[in-house]
Amino acid sequence: MQIGPYILKNNLILAPMAGITDLPFRELCKQFGAGMAVSEMISSNSLLWGSAKTIRRANHEGETEPRCVQMVGSDPQLLAKAAQHNVEHGAQIIDLNMGCPAKKICNVMAGSALLKNESLVGKILETVVNAVDIPITLKIRTGWDKSHRNGVKIAQIAENSGVQALTVHGRTRACGFSGEVEYDTIAHIKSILNIPVIANGDINTPENAKYVLKYTGADAIMIGRAAMGYPWIFREINYFLTHGEYCLEATVIERRDTLLAHLKTLYQFYGEYTGVRMARKHLSWYSKGLAHAAVFRNTVNHVDSSAEQIKLTKAFFSPLIDADAPPHINKSLLPPTH
Repeated sequence: MQIGPYILKNNLILAPMAGITDLPFRELCKQFGAGMAVSEMISSNSLLWGSAKTIRRANHEGETEPRCVQMVGSDPQLLAKAAQHNVEHGAQIIDLNMGCPAKKICNVMAGSALLKNESLVGKILETVVNAVDIPITLKIRTGWDKSHRNGVKIAQIAENSGVQALTVHGRTRACGFSGEVEYDTIAHIKSILNIPVIANGDINTPENAKYVLKYTGADAIMIGRAAMGYPWIFREINYFLTHGEYCLEATVIERRDTLLAHLKTLYQFYGEYTGVRMARKHLSWYSKGLAHAAVFRNTVNHVDSSAEQIKLTKAFFSPLIDADAPPHINKSLLPPTH
C-alpha cells in the first residue's frame, strides 16, 4: 500500500475518530500493527488554530511516519491555508473529510454534506491539491441518502482532481453507522479508479477483514470502532491475512499492562485534569467483556485523579489474572461476519 512517496508496512489503517485518535492512541495502534493512523479531524477555521485543543490535535511530536492529518471544512481557500499550516507543523499526508455524518458538521455544509455539491467538491480538492506538495487523500460516504448515492461520481472527481487515495465508508450520510455496508459500491468505485481505494465500515474481525478485501478488491481497509479498547485488532488481522490462521489474542496481563501504559501517555499528553477525563472512555472500552466490568466502570469513572485511576485499574485486573480469566472480548456480541 503506497500513498504518494510513503510505502505503508501493511494495508491496515486506523480511522480518524473525533475525541479518540489523538497522538497517544495513534501511536498505540501503530505499535500493534496499524500501517497508518489518521488524526482527529481539525477544523479549517483559522480562528481555531491557536486553541489548546487544536494545538494538541496537530501535535506530531515523536509520531511514527507517515503523519496523516484529517481536515474538515467547506471553504476551498481556508482549507488550502489550513493544509499549508499543517504541513508547516509536520503533516505528511492531508486527508479531507467529506464523510462525517454529525449534524454539527453537516449543518455548516462540511463533512458528508459536501456530497450534495459536486462542483464545490471539485473546487475544494483542486485548491487544496495545488496548495501543498504532499499527498492529499479523501474520505467519503456512498452519498447523502439512499435516493442520492453519488459516491461513484465523487470518486471520479477526486481522482481527476489529483487526490492520491480514497477511503469509502460504505453507507450514506443518512444511514449513520447503522444498516448494511455497501461493499458492492466500494467494489464498483475500486473497479473504475486507478488510485488506491480504502474500504471502511463494520470491519471488526480477521475474517471480515479478509472478506472485505477480497470482495471489494480494495487496496486497504480502515478500522475504527473495533479498535476502541482493543488496539490488538490490527495485530490479529495482520496475522490472519499473512498466515491464514489466528494468532493468540491479548492476554489479561497484556490488556492490563497496555492499558496502564496508555493511561500514562494520556496523563503526559493532556495533563492531569484533562488526561483523567480523557482516560475514562478508554477505561470503559478496555474493560468491556471482562468479569465485573460494569462495577469497575461505575467506580473508576467517578474518581478525579490519575493515581486513583491507576490504583483501581490494577485492583480490577488482579483477580482476573489470578483466575486466568478469558482474555478476549466476547465475539458473539459483535455483528456477524460474512
